[in-house]
Amino acid sequence: MIDLAIVLTYFVIIFVVAVSGRSKGDVTTEEYFLSNRNLKWYSIALSTIATNINGYQFLGMMGSAYLYGLAQASLEINAVQGILMAAFIFVPMYLKDGIITITQFIQKRLGRCVALFYSIANILLFATITLGAALFWGAYAADLVFAEQLSFIHEDRIIRIAILVFGLGVFSAIYTYLGGLAAVVKTDIIQFTILLLGGFVVMFTAVYHLGGWSQLYIKTPELMHLHLPADHDKLPWTHIFGLFLLNINYWCANQTVIQRSLAAKSLREAQKGLMLGGIIKYVMAALIVIPGIALYGIMQENGTPLAEPDLAFPYLVKTYLPTGVKGIILCALFASLMSTVDSTFNSLATLFSIDIYKGYINKNATDRQVVNAGRKTVLISLITGVLMGFVLLYVKFENPEAAFTHTLNELRYYINCGIVVLICSAAFLVAPNHRVALIAFLSTIPLHLIFKGFDFGLISFDGFFPTMNYFVRAGWVIIIAFSILTLGSWKAGFKKWKDIIFLQKESKGVQQIGLGLLASLVLLHIIFH
Repeated sequence: MIDLAIVLTYFVIIFVVAVSGRSKGDVTTEEYFLSNRNLKWYSIALSTIATNINGYQFLGMMGSAYLYGLAQASLEINAVQGILMAAFIFVPMYLKDGIITITQFIQKRLGRCVALFYSIANILLFATITLGAALFWGAYAADLVFAEQLSFIHEDRIIRIAILVFGLGVFSAIYTYLGGLAAVVKTDIIQFTILLLGGFVVMFTAVYHLGGWSQLYIKTPELMHLHLPADHDKLPWTHIFGLFLLNINYWCANQTVIQRSLAAKSLREAQKGLMLGGIIKYVMAALIVIPGIALYGIMQENGTPLAEPDLAFPYLVKTYLPTGVKGIILCALFASLMSTVDSTFNSLATLFSIDIYKGYINKNATDRQVVNAGRKTVLISLITGVLMGFVLLYVKFENPEAAFTHTLNELRYYINCGIVVLICSAAFLVAPNHRVALIAFLSTIPLHLIFKGFDFGLISFDGFFPTMNYFVRAGWVIIIAFSILTLGSWKAGFKKWKDIIFLQKESKGVQQIGLGLLASLVLLHIIFH
């Protein structure tokens, strides 16, 4: 009862905070979608990272750390590469243009047709896989850890998770619908605080039961390496090259993530927020990976290894945490889900209402009409997201051993690789050819199929490199597609570096932090090699 009381209190606080200060009359487009461009650095940092973290990190990544150790942290710490590029290359360009959506940036440099493809691809991706996966993983993780406490919802586990998917989706949609980005940011700050608290509790508990920090090197030395052999099937050290390019998509061209920076009070505030976000990513890497490594050492010592690596987080919570503390962890899981879902709702509303509704359906739309279109988008995407969550639930329980997390990543990359090509051409080339840009964007899908192979019934192909790691494959696809665009735009030379990297004299402190982050990332790769 104590745990459930804590969770109920959490939901009440989130809703009250979300609707507090909400404008009672009509709101402007910038007020609803960009919080009047008035966000400060700490709000940008906490809300951005809260959006980034979801239930899969605690469940899937901690389980992967149980198997592969510190190498799993590569996905977290190398986010700093993308964050630095966002802070000193892309966000300055976006704020200079005064855009609301990244589509507007694409349109200015690559034309309306390419921009439309870009926007539709993102809308479809966010409304299905992104929303559905966030809802599914959050509900699934919560039930896996707290099945006994949540049994009052329904005795049947599948129905219980489905109800959680629906209920959490509706709750997040309501306050996003009412308050826009301002509500999302305010709730994200609270959610991230709870998420951070829960993460520290689990990490320190795991390390304590292992016997202390030094025991990580004594009992699990084989897991304390950041780089695994190049022939490793999941995390070869070579994946960092593909990951570097994919980070451009996530941290520099993802409306869900970058929208807080677009809403910054100034460029300096945006950069400060992103720098703090980079530091927090290091903390999150430790909170997610260290407990998995510590638990491996504990289980090896006990002689009872886990049946499934995804049980690492549930095992730690169920075995070592007392009542009351478990309630905080459950809140942390819900917080990780809702901070991702509400941000995705808001970005979907922004993309559709600005890019599609005002761009094509009603070009003379008033602010009120645009905001109403965005709110309707939230409701429609709630339906698509919940339905996709149900689909993933069915897939999981139809085949419990299916590792469809990697399948979902690959599906995303079929689209994301093309987005990297577009955003890089828009930012780095002087005058890219619009038609060739569209061809390069669309070519990423057949390029993936040529590398991996396919089986469409009557037509099948084994692929040239079917066993290639999907991070590495994504890197090659991006390089080839971008080369197609560059060669096809023979007049499009590269911009001078001074026109790409924005370094302001009045922001020397921010630049020094950026250099420090870059140096720290290099040192981490050297020290934990």
